[in-house]
Amino acid sequence: MERHQSDDFFSREKPFERVRNYYRQTKQDLWKVQKYNFRTVCKQPLAEISGSFGDLGTLLPILIALTINGTLDLASTLVFSGLANILTGVMYGIPLPVQPMKAIAAVAIVRNFSPAENASAGLFVAGAIGFLSLTGLIKWFTDWIPIPVVKGIQVGTGLALAMSVGNLLHITVLNGFIYFFLCLGVILTTHAQRMPYALILLIIGILAVLFTPVTDDSVASENWHYFELWHPHTLVPSPSAFAKGTLEAGIGQLPLTTLNSVIAVSFLAADLFPDLSSPSTTSLGISVMAINLVGCWFGAMPVCHGSGGLAAQYRFGARSGASIIFLGLLKLILGLFAHNLAKVLFARFPSTILCALLMAAGIELGQVGQTLNTNGARDIVHEEGEAGTMLYVTSKGQGVSELTNDLTKRRWTVMLVTVVFLLTFKNDAVGFLAGMTCHWSLLLLDRWQGSNRIRLLD
Repeated sequence: MERHQSDDFFSREKPFERVRNYYRQTKQDLWKVQKYNFRTVCKQPLAEISGSFGDLGTLLPILIALTINGTLDLASTLVFSGLANILTGVMYGIPLPVQPMKAIAAVAIVRNFSPAENASAGLFVAGAIGFLSLTGLIKWFTDWIPIPVVKGIQVGTGLALAMSVGNLLHITVLNGFIYFFLCLGVILTTHAQRMPYALILLIIGILAVLFTPVTDDSVASENWHYFELWHPHTLVPSPSAFAKGTLEAGIGQLPLTTLNSVIAVSFLAADLFPDLSSPSTTSLGISVMAINLVGCWFGAMPVCHGSGGLAAQYRFGARSGASIIFLGLLKLILGLFAHNLAKVLFARFPSTILCALLMAAGIELGQVGQTLNTNGARDIVHEEGEAGTMLYVTSKGQGVSELTNDLTKRRWTVMLVTVVFLLTFKNDAVGFLAGMTCHWSLLLLDRWQGSNRIRLLD
């Protein structure tokens, strides 16, 4: 039943031995992963390319805002996030995204962070996630969380993505709304043969940028001809900058990264790719640590993996690591040779297309909740010898019991409480605490009543 890569080899070694053993095991599967990537991209090249652009609705608005504020180095961000895309595709063989750390980005935009303060927040989160991963605490934490709470975080994140379109779509002309709903209708069409929707919309968006007259509010037109080589420079945050970045943004980002960028992604990868070996929470945590402990010293944007980005890229056709390898190569080329051109393209890209991509990604991620009480959930299987009988398996695998109607309702309740509080307070940690409180309350109620009904978590 367990579809995740085993974390057993992390359990008894010292931290540095765990890292070495992790990469040793990964190396053994590397050739197999590359064969899968190559076979998939040869079978559906347009779908892989289309899927690589599925997460632009999340990436570009944040990247543009931070660049305009002077909070990050755009060239360094493109280079290091591009390298992260390439290495992630090579290592895992699935379209695992490289996304901005949204809580850090939000605070950095509102409070006009300096590059050093922004980098400090990313370095803190990277160090904390690395500590949890290397000590094995993140695996223990994952095993301890009930599946309905994890599903609630995924569904809540998906709905939050879809609802965020209202904040990004600033259109007052009726034609703009018509254009947006046309884009959304094309994306949500599933009856026709699969088409590279995101790629088509990207081409339309680029054509719109090329043929839209530059206004006074647009990026200066003289930047169009700037093709400048990347000149890397390092930054070392001062103690005051590190303290400000950590206290004002890093601490708030930590639960979001842990829950959505590590745990929820690992579970979602297993749901979307049941026939592939999905990344463990430990390996994802090490990946987030490594990416930021390198890029942040060069002024790059703090990044992580995210369940919304994975759902988006999957929704638009990505089925292998080849998709994000392509995206990474494109980012790398832009960062090394044409970051000024990239700045103009990003700033003038039609918001309607970005919002259509974002809404479709949110809907895709929200749909994972429908498997809560089916054998698509990690803790539910069919009993062998009695076809059709649904069994509930405790998270620690200590036993099985029949999935009753009462348990089904309780699992839905826990998931919905998690979703409601996440959306109400716009915070994954609040949603998580609410879901766990609901779960524990139902557990205590069972024990108080002396009932023998199956509990949500053994």
